[in-house]
Amino acid sequence: MRPLSGINEKNRQILDALNRLGEKIFSIEDAAKALQLSSKDASFYLAYFARRGWLARVKRGLYISVPLGTINPQEYKEKPWIIADRVFSPCYIGGWSAAEYWALTEQIFNSVFVFTGRVFRKKEITVQGTDFVLKLSRTSPGHTKNIWFENTKIQVSDPTQTVVDMLDDPSCAGGIRHVADIVRTYVETEHFNQKTLFSYLQEKGNRTAYKRLGFIVEILNLELPGIIHECQQNISAGYSPLDPLLKGKPSFNRRWNLKINVDLKK
Repeated sequence: MRPLSGINEKNRQILDALNRLGEKIFSIEDAAKALQLSSKDASFYLAYFARRGWLARVKRGLYISVPLGTINPQEYKEKPWIIADRVFSPCYIGGWSAAEYWALTEQIFNSVFVFTGRVFRKKEITVQGTDFVLKLSRTSPGHTKNIWFENTKIQVSDPTQTVVDMLDDPSCAGGIRHVADIVRTYVETEHFNQKTLFSYLQEKGNRTAYKRLGFIVEILNLELPGIIHECQQNISAGYSPLDPLLKGKPSFNRRWNLKINVDLKK
């Protein structure tokens, strides 16, 4: 284990106070309050401890304590979902990341998809080597489940909300092909509830989501006539893209008022 050698009594007390914050990730402001110091002085101590390997810098202004026994403290990383909760809050984990968690997909993504209520200049941000893909969500977090990671409560969209978010915006899944695969898996799991599904779709308020769902169920021959009927009752006039991410000349499906720009049968 890494001993606390080379640190004087004053700094040891300061470090102990930081470790007692109880936060997995803390800011300069959190440290200043705990230490009863100015933000400038707190920033100085945090930077000093990070250089010595007693703390690790998550991103500018955010730090974490480094457990004893860490071989390369400067390279210590917090779990990505805990980082997301601290850096992008208020937020919830959704999209392909939630689909992975609920076993709705076998595809592995290297990035974490986050719905956040805060505005960031970039849609993709890298923190401690993890890529986070952000989508602004000004509404309530929808239907989420609380997941605990090392005493940190993380909000994750429930399986139905995950599917509805993807039907609303296929980029949350990495494209409509992946949405179709996830819908196919979803309707075969214990998570599927048609009444709940349409309740969430109504809350979302995007009629294009009904078009995409009905088309997917029909084109994949999922034998769910109730969904087909309900979607038909809720589609809007005008043509919407099946996948907004894809360019090119589409065909037009009059039954679902969709611009078909990808073949889901392939």
